[in-house]
Amino acid sequence: MITKPVLDFLKDLTENNNREWFADNKKAFQANDALAKSFFNEVYEELRKLDSIDKMQIFRIYRDIRFSKDKTPYKNHFSVWFSRTKPALRGSYYLHIQPGGNSFMEGGFWEPDAPDLLRIRKEFEMDDSEIKSITSHPKFIEYFGALRGEGVKTSPKGFDKDHPAIELIKKKQFLLVRNFTDKEVLSKNFKEEVIATFEAMRPFFDYMSDVLTTNLNGESIIE
Repeated sequence: MITKPVLDFLKDLTENNNREWFADNKKAFQANDALAKSFFNEVYEELRKLDSIDKMQIFRIYRDIRFSKDKTPYKNHFSVWFSRTKPALRGSYYLHIQPGGNSFMEGGFWEPDAPDLLRIRKEFEMDDSEIKSITSHPKFIEYFGALRGEGVKTSPKGFDKDHPAIELIKKKQFLLVRNFTDKEVLSKNFKEEVIATFEAMRPFFDYMSDVLTTNLNGESIIE
């Protein structure tokens, strides 16, 4: 479980984000960091039963401030990322623990490279019925509401601005997000909710994997 001391530590860190405070509270950090890592590893083991996971990355608390205007040295959250096994499977899962109702889960495609983005847009141009079926499913709406992500303001080059799927075509990110209150994070069934949420992402991931591993004729491009 994620316990109240974990959230309390992160809240205190947010209010005292400096090296002196962190040094004085290093033992508290180590204890709560260990609890978060233990939880993330439990999620990893459960997720591996449902999907093929290539790697897990637990992010460090220390911020890289070399090129940032924000010089606070520490992150005010614990987070982990799970990558599906490429090239056949695409997409990744992300879990973010932060007090104040700022915890969330996210999955999808944050910055598709140019060939992948064009392939996705071409698929939507040719037939958007399957993606619309996935994003209109009651479970999808219950967990994620809608497909999120930034888009371009005008129709991308080569696409008709009056195409029925133009709002999908204009997207350049394809994200599923579910937010959690602190009460939900601290509940005994939070791990089960995390796994259920990741599982609810699968139809979207499997569809996108199929798109990104085939050409427009449906032929595999995996070597």
